[in-house]
Amino acid sequence: AAYSLISSALSSPTSGSGSDPLCQWLYETFQSSDPHLRLLVLSFLPLLSGTYLSRIHTSDSSSFPSFSGFEAVLLAVYSSEVKSRSGKPLLVQIPDLSQPSLYHAPRNKPADDRSRQSVGLLSPPLEPHLAVKSTKRAVIVGTALDCYYKQVSQMPAWSKLDFCTFAAAWAGQDCPCRTKLDGDDLDHHESGNGNSNGHDHFFRKDSGFSNGTRSRDGDDVGTEDDVIKDVVVEMDNLGINKEDAENLEKKGVRIPLPWELLRPVVKILGHCLFGPSNSQDEKDAASIAIRCLYARASHDLAPQAILALQSLIRLDKSARAAAKAAATVVANAPSNANTPSKAKKPEILLVSK
Repeated sequence: AAYSLISSALSSPTSGSGSDPLCQWLYETFQSSDPHLRLLVLSFLPLLSGTYLSRIHTSDSSSFPSFSGFEAVLLAVYSSEVKSRSGKPLLVQIPDLSQPSLYHAPRNKPADDRSRQSVGLLSPPLEPHLAVKSTKRAVIVGTALDCYYKQVSQMPAWSKLDFCTFAAAWAGQDCPCRTKLDGDDLDHHESGNGNSNGHDHFFRKDSGFSNGTRSRDGDDVGTEDDVIKDVVVEMDNLGINKEDAENLEKKGVRIPLPWELLRPVVKILGHCLFGPSNSQDEKDAASIAIRCLYARASHDLAPQAILALQSLIRLDKSARAAAKAAATVVANAPSNANTPSKAKKPEILLVSK
């Protein structure tokens, strides 16, 4: 009940201004030293950031009073991350296969080059900001989502479902080629040529795209009902809950997705898809969002996003295929319900003196 009321308040057309009491409460609560209260604020971060980004990138954004309330909360989360990093970048150790490890020995004896650095840069040092500028908006929101990802295992299901819904909307669900990767095998069989790369399916006539661009005639072809119906049919083939697909169009709009913003989005969706304690609804919603983002990355020609999202889709397909095979084996297993089972005698261990 509390979530429903807060969700309605944040989604109100008058929300997000500097005088918004809910934004003021979220800002002040995040400053608290109580970790549980800070987690509570983070749980509403998908709803707040989704509403903020969707409004600011709409054509009628001037009709909203102000976004300073939303930006104050995002800056509070961003500033906490700046303080925790202490001006240091986020680095990751990259495995060097030319060097020996606990699990393998290189074929060729490596040269003793200790100056060689195998370190990757995940995020540069963060700069403090007192306001959300358009050039820094993606970094600020992306960093806030990084804070959310650190605590994502403690986030409630409704918070992660909100995030998946907004992520799918940010990508833009009106592209039918979001299911391209699921139809790769079908394309190979239909073409009869093992060298087919699926471009015919990717730029088919009903997609509204030709040579990588949206056709003018295709802009108004698909209505919202057609889009939802298309998603529902495809997700039904994958065994994904229909209700999640039907709710795709309720929140968010298509927005720019630079890598600074897309990187934490992909990380959170990966947890939603494979988290051991996540419900099936969360996994289904994440599966839909990942496919929408993959279609968007394919059109934007973003190699980092394509590789990451393609890996998640393939892992999702293999996991669902394994679960379906296991369910089939259980269903086809012979049952001897009418045969009375004998009580198992206790084992007697003989010990010699």
